Amino acid sequence: MTKRIFNFSAGPATLPIDVLAKAQKEFTNYQDTGMSIMEMSHRSGVFEAVLDRAKSGIKELLDVPDTHEILFLQGGASLQFSMVPLNIATKEKNVALINTGIWTKKALKEIQKQVTCDVVASSEDKNFSYIPEIDLSKVNQDSSFIYLCSNNTIFGTQYKEFPDTKSIPLVADMSSDILSRKLDISKFGIIFAGAQKNIGPSGVTIVIIRRDLLARSEANLPAMLNYNSFVDSNSLYNTIPTFGIYMIAGVIDWIKEQGGLDAMEQRNVKKAQLLYDAIDSSDYYYCPVANEDRSSMNVVFRLHDTEEKEKEFYQQAEAQGLSGLKGHRSVGGLRASIYNAHPEAGIEALINFMKTFQATNQKKTQVVA
Repeated sequence: MTKRIFNFSAGPATLPIDVLAKAQKEFTNYQDTGMSIMEMSHRSGVFEAVLDRAKSGIKELLDVPDTHEILFLQGGASLQFSMVPLNIATKEKNVALINTGIWTKKALKEIQKQVTCDVVASSEDKNFSYIPEIDLSKVNQDSSFIYLCSNNTIFGTQYKEFPDTKSIPLVADMSSDILSRKLDISKFGIIFAGAQKNIGPSGVTIVIIRRDLLARSEANLPAMLNYNSFVDSNSLYNTIPTFGIYMIAGVIDWIKEQGGLDAMEQRNVKKAQLLYDAIDSSDYYYCPVANEDRSSMNVVFRLHDTEEKEKEFYQQAEAQGLSGLKGHRSVGGLRASIYNAHPEAGIEALINFMKTFQATNQKKTQVVA
């Protein structure tokens, strides 16, 4: 741990150094048990205490009401694209979806394999550079659920406020911004999130589901695809990813030590604003996202220059210890993912590099001209 870079990757992403150091210290002998957390039974009392700490920590931080269950699953958020409609879509009812990028398009494809899904709002007309308004009066009030993605890692947009869907359950993929701010969980039927961005290592998916929706799951569903299997077993229906849960418990403790979600949100907004200000104040960089919908987790930006220069940018940045700035392969450009654990020092280092890169390349352009 003598060498640490600034990791701007979209996920798996930066974890708190204090949590990593504690895990390293406990790696071979957890709580004087004589074995690693990775070696012990997932049904042992020692591990179940870790599981309960992770679960109660999420409940406390998000103020999850007793109307909802917290589950730890596998298969990533991508499995939830299928698992959600399998469990709570009613065959004779449509599903409504708000299309804000690649992840909602992937979800749409999976939902449509099971039921009819109507796209009720979309920002595809402007390359997903904004969050579209939804006119609930035009949504079928008998819909099984309304689906959205709270933060779009690829296009850099984020919901600042969520639509009030009244009696229609709201389902949200929150993989890239869960635990970055406070939420009113009572507004949601289901929230799901892959852990590998804000909560822990890859391999664990968190699902928060309203209990009354569990009655919709049909008994003939495969047990591994039925939410009730995991509710009834405290997420221990099969062998749970024990080390991932252990790391999640550590990250939860770390967030509490930082001051909870209020403090985390303030830090995240400050970090993002520093970077957006640097982009907006430059005539060399630009952000294609509508100001009011810019993500505090994933800052996407481009150069007023050639794509070749963008390639030079992230390659040179990588060489200077600023890793993961290449934009998603589907859209190109540049992207800085600055989740909870990413330090402000990383933002400052990136801004300094941006200034140097701009000065060097604009000078070269002027000499050539």
